Amino acid sequence: MTASARLPLVFVVHLSVFLLVVLWTIPTAGLLISSLRDKDQLAASGWWTAFSTSSQNLTGRAASPETQVERDGGFVVAGSLLEGGKKAKVSAFGVRPMQPAAFEAGAIAGIGDGRMLTVREDGSYELVSPVRMEGTRGQRIFYTAAVPPRFTLDNYREVLSAEGIGASFVNSLTVAIPSTVIPILVAAFCAYALAWMRFPGRAILIAVVVGLLVVPLQMSLIPLLKLYNGVGAFFGVPAKTYVGIWLAHMGFGLPLAIYLLRNYMAGLPREIMESARIDGAGDFDIFVKIVLPLSFPALASFAIFQFLWTWNDLLVAMVFLGTGDDELVLTGRLVNLLGSRGGNWEILTASAFVTIVVPLVVFFSLQRYLVRGLLAGSVKGG
Repeated sequence: MTASARLPLVFVVHLSVFLLVVLWTIPTAGLLISSLRDKDQLAASGWWTAFSTSSQNLTGRAASPETQVERDGGFVVAGSLLEGGKKAKVSAFGVRPMQPAAFEAGAIAGIGDGRMLTVREDGSYELVSPVRMEGTRGQRIFYTAAVPPRFTLDNYREVLSAEGIGASFVNSLTVAIPSTVIPILVAAFCAYALAWMRFPGRAILIAVVVGLLVVPLQMSLIPLLKLYNGVGAFFGVPAKTYVGIWLAHMGFGLPLAIYLLRNYMAGLPREIMESARIDGAGDFDIFVKIVLPLSFPALASFAIFQFLWTWNDLLVAMVFLGTGDDELVLTGRLVNLLGSRGGNWEILTASAFVTIVVPLVVFFSLQRYLVRGLLAGSVKGG
């Protein structure tokens, strides 16, 4: 194929990659912007309106009647609907949910029982009554305001200051790091044996490994848990420990690790192995001094996938580790936090970015090996 004929194909490939990057980036950018927005604005409008002034229907409440003062023969409750340094321009107000913009800002509105309410553009209000007002709750006020964009770190402060977040972060690291390292160590030995050692049943073992790649995790959870509990009861070991979840993640991660590493190692130059054997090196020496250093791209590729899986896991952690305050991982803690706060979207968006900080560090540290390891492992075999 000539250079001129390849040019349209190259353009299509580059355009496709660019579109895929955009499709993946837009939701992530939206999530980041949402996590930094004021919670009132986040509940009222989408992230794509975050950088423009928006008109919002908001709800406030006048101060308690206990704060009323007597003035000019009446009783007055005064204050501002825009507290905490918030800025907005009120255009209309009302006292009924079905008529939130019944009166223009600055108008004097009669709201019954001789009471008069005024809400100005700057959000300040005055509620005047001819007789002393009773009760402990202030008058509910609905208003329409043009609100400029507001960004804050309060959402992250609320998540990071929640009780138990620090301990759960440590628990997640305690689960994820060994659950990534142990499968790599075991799978590397297995992959070398399947790639370069000749023994009966080798082809069958490779077929079994490939078959295990398609076994759903949920299908194996119950029998695996029964087996683990039986072994633990026999040896008098507590049912839910870190060792148990490390072994569980090792079992679930080994098929992919062995398959990926075996294909990569099988593609290494045979001449290097033969030269080492002529020099008197055994399989262990060849594995440690030659194969492992050359297989680092494949090892890094699997480490990224395994760490992401174990860090974001909730199901296996709940089954094999538990849901107590001392054992709860970060994902479980954030789920509990969301459950106790109802539908607070600001907590959800900030929590999402709290959980991806560590995986992002791992990914960008090893990403230069990712494509190299995956491509080499997918096209080479022995």
